[in-house]
Amino acid sequence: MYIPPADRTSGEHEWRPFVENQGFGHLVAAGTGRTVPVVVPTQFVLDGNRILLHLARPNPMFDAIAEQSRVVLSVAGDWAYIPSDWKAIGDEDPMVGIPTTYYGAVQIEGAATVEDEPGAVADVLRLQLAALQPGTPVADPELAHPTRLRSIRAITISIDAVRAKFKYGGNVDSAHRQSIIERLHARGGPGDDAAARHAERRDDRTTGPHEDSPKASAHRASMAASDPSSGV
Repeated sequence: MYIPPADRTSGEHEWRPFVENQGFGHLVAAGTGRTVPVVVPTQFVLDGNRILLHLARPNPMFDAIAEQSRVVLSVAGDWAYIPSDWKAIGDEDPMVGIPTTYYGAVQIEGAATVEDEPGAVADVLRLQLAALQPGTPVADPELAHPTRLRSIRAITISIDAVRAKFKYGGNVDSAHRQSIIERLHARGGPGDDAAARHAERRDDRTTGPHEDSPKASAHRASMAASDPSSGV
């Protein structure tokens, strides 16, 4: 994905909690010689430097992984639509505001290993249960469901690359961003408070000019000159 400088992550301390809190994403496997990749929505657990999940045995993901083990887990969330008139403050014309969407997105890449043996599958299930419902008593999957374990397979992804983007108004100045944060809290729709919190958290590291102003045009030209990928 394209990540402009203003939306770059500040590091693992930012993207890891986001991924852990989302807990749901899309696993993508290109396989070999396919017209389109296999894409599977799935729950997952981020455990250190690996991703753990399980899928039903007939899932086409396993054929794609057998062809080529490289996969991407795409996680996105905490999104909120920003209407055009929200971009104007003071005496600025709300009619010429440019709408946008705030969101976070992380793409995790690595080699996938498939586990078939019931004991290994149960190990992954135990880790998932401990992470997803801590403190809730539950029967051990290997003891309670030995037959059903053969109907699923576990996948472990060894992480070796992470791309993270946090698009929360980093391309505008603090005054415009604070105005949007206030409107998000006031609207209070799904995702609004989460998006506002991200914008607040990142406010002290992003101080670009307002994107609708003449000053912003000069800023974008300067950014493009210093970043060859900025026009992608």
